[in-house]
Amino acid sequence: MPRSIRRRTGRRAALAAVGAMTAGLLLTAPQQATAGPPNLLTNPGFETAGAPGADMPSCWEKSGWGDNDFSFTTVADAHSGTKAMRVSLTRRVTGDRKALVTENATCAPTVVPGRQYDLSAWYKSDTPDVSVTVFRHDTTAGWQYWTDLQNPPVSAGWARTEVRTPAVPPNTDKITWGLSVYGTGTLTTDDYAVEEVGAVPPQPGCTGTPQECAKGAWEVIPAKNPVRSMHAVVLKNGKVLLIAGSGNDISQFNAGTFTSAVYDPANGSFKTIPTPVDMFCSGHVQLSDGRVLVMSGNKGYPSADGKIGYQGLKDSYLFDPATETYTKTNDMNGGHWYPSATVLGNGDVISFGGLKEDSTGNVTAERFSAAQGKWLPMNEVNQTWSYWGLYPSMILMQDGRLFYSGSHTFGNGTQGSGASIYDYTANTITDVPGLRKKDERDESASVLLPPAQDQRVLTIGGGNNETNPAANRLTDLIDLKAANPSYRAGPDLPQGLVDTGTGQRPQAGAEGKMYVSAVLLPDGKVLETGGGLHDRADPVYEASFFDPVTDTYQAGLPSDPIPRTYHSGAFLLPDGRVMTVGDNPGNGTYNHNVSIYTPPYLFKGPRPKLTSVIDTQWVYGDTQRITVDRPIAKAELIRPAAVTHSSDPNQRFVDLPLTVVNNTTVDLNVTSNPNLAPPGWYMLFGVDANGIPSVATWVHLGGPSALAATRQQPSPHVHDFADAPQAAPKQNPERRDSVPVAPSTAGCDRHYGTVNQCVPTAFPAEVEDTGKARCYWLAAHRYPARMRVHGSDPLGLDPDRDGHACG
Repeated sequence: MPRSIRRRTGRRAALAAVGAMTAGLLLTAPQQATAGPPNLLTNPGFETAGAPGADMPSCWEKSGWGDNDFSFTTVADAHSGTKAMRVSLTRRVTGDRKALVTENATCAPTVVPGRQYDLSAWYKSDTPDVSVTVFRHDTTAGWQYWTDLQNPPVSAGWARTEVRTPAVPPNTDKITWGLSVYGTGTLTTDDYAVEEVGAVPPQPGCTGTPQECAKGAWEVIPAKNPVRSMHAVVLKNGKVLLIAGSGNDISQFNAGTFTSAVYDPANGSFKTIPTPVDMFCSGHVQLSDGRVLVMSGNKGYPSADGKIGYQGLKDSYLFDPATETYTKTNDMNGGHWYPSATVLGNGDVISFGGLKEDSTGNVTAERFSAAQGKWLPMNEVNQTWSYWGLYPSMILMQDGRLFYSGSHTFGNGTQGSGASIYDYTANTITDVPGLRKKDERDESASVLLPPAQDQRVLTIGGGNNETNPAANRLTDLIDLKAANPSYRAGPDLPQGLVDTGTGQRPQAGAEGKMYVSAVLLPDGKVLETGGGLHDRADPVYEASFFDPVTDTYQAGLPSDPIPRTYHSGAFLLPDGRVMTVGDNPGNGTYNHNVSIYTPPYLFKGPRPKLTSVIDTQWVYGDTQRITVDRPIAKAELIRPAAVTHSSDPNQRFVDLPLTVVNNTTVDLNVTSNPNLAPPGWYMLFGVDANGIPSVATWVHLGGPSALAATRQQPSPHVHDFADAPQAAPKQNPERRDSVPVAPSTAGCDRHYGTVNQCVPTAFPAEVEDTGKARCYWLAAHRYPARMRVHGSDPLGLDPDRDGHACG
């Protein structure tokens, strides 16, 4: 399963003395946490032999997978007693080997959902490619992989590794674990332990109203967004870049007026930024150094008569948060209006889809080389000549492949199942089944659920801007750890109030929303908010939390008081609040109000504080020490947002398993796999047992360490998830330049009004098929009373033929 691209990784001991930086904190070998007795393991030191004829000690079994040569040996070189276990790999192409606590009711320790457990073992190792790997027994689904927690460093003498599990998931009654060897070398282990962590802390108090403590609160800030922003990027300094370009305003385009703004949450100020080209409907992603790569945008608006569609730019720029300026890169190989942008495990960026300079669909994959700082020539990028549509949601998987979730903007899904896995190395595309109403997932939202290690994706809502039905309320979930991944139905999206132009009413039946936003929160939940019932119309006032632990929604949260449909965005700020901007309905208006949501966890009492983060330059496989003012239950890295049109495929929440030294000193165990956490700047949150997060500290993952000594470096521990989907890979089309795309791909009939205005090509089902009924709907949605007719009148809006619709 591991793909051919390997990542350089690093390890540093965060236990080096750093003098004044630590304000006197003594950084010696960590004291071990005092966990509650007893040890829940049977035969933890291999002293009891197995049944007659068995080749492993009692309650232990051989485990592993892949193409490798290995040996398991019980040896006398023990940490205590007379026996230890030695696992060696002498040749490895793929996979791992490990001694594992036997997966049965007698040997595997019983655990309690919601509780945490400290796992420890003594070991000697001559390879850095070792990982603490945990499995759990689901009372319905049976034994399954749970998570990797730690990469113990190389040690010639006996050393102790200890790490705390996340909270045990629901429906789990047993766990088992072992130290996986996934590189050539030898590992000897002894004296394992599983110990339950102490009592659950008392429930927090409430510092707000009962409503705020249960559901949070919204406010609309006094300052207005000065630009018609379509794109929002949270920068490594905590500020927010808001990109408008022409802001979907053809008069601004014709005048050459292209804008961006930087918002500073610290003082509530906005600063307008000179913007070199029309970045309206571009793609964007944060590079590993914190600069923002902005690709493509709008070369030209459609013609008023609808004969010419939008045209994509080749241009590409870097925005530097330090100087707050744009700098040009080399051009892409073609225009990509509405391109995807996914950062890879080596820091490169891959991009698909969008419209070319001539309004046709772009079938060329583009790759930005982080090492070379440029877009690569087409012949240096693997090509399938596939058209992925507009803003296809391409999510990086733990093995380096890409999962196309089926979320996109405008048009229908791709041919086949609507979702697929793209293997860049093999250059193959394989359909993934199960996505419901695949051709009504336009303007849906997809997100990699917390934590990224679980490899589960949530897809919410959507519709179809061509046929314009009421948006659906479907939620679909997929586990990319499965050998043959398939979407399954999740709970229906909660319903709220919808304003259809004549006042708000409760949603009913199957009514959901499109242009919905999904934001990862530091307590591990997902805030879904905003959206509309139809394309560019009928805002829905509703918000909820999705809980990945239970796969359920908490309905009934207060809703954003500002409509948030087309060209809106929601994103997490470093202080744990959520900011929302934008709304650009089909009548061409734009809402400049900015809303801030304070989640309930910020009304539950004092926040934990990260009193020191000893090093903010992290490398893969690190152990990083922090101090806190009181105990925390978990810590994570959250990648800052780069969102547009409900789409942020790089959004991810990466768990940092804890090794708890004492109540105020914690070592964080960083994944060795850059596909789980691509290089770059992250927000580090510590979260207490009541879900209350700290304010984030910015840390950089993947760069060189100021404190690191030269050490062996662990490779990513990559599993064989989704290795053999049952569907055969699609046959890639022959090389081609583009695919035809109708000029009306954006869902607008361009025969009416200005290009800023989007008269639907298909009206909602409840609107009678008459010019009068359509004009009534347009008036209710604040379209101009008289819109010029360009050429023919396909919707029958000009019965007196005076050249103006609905006049």
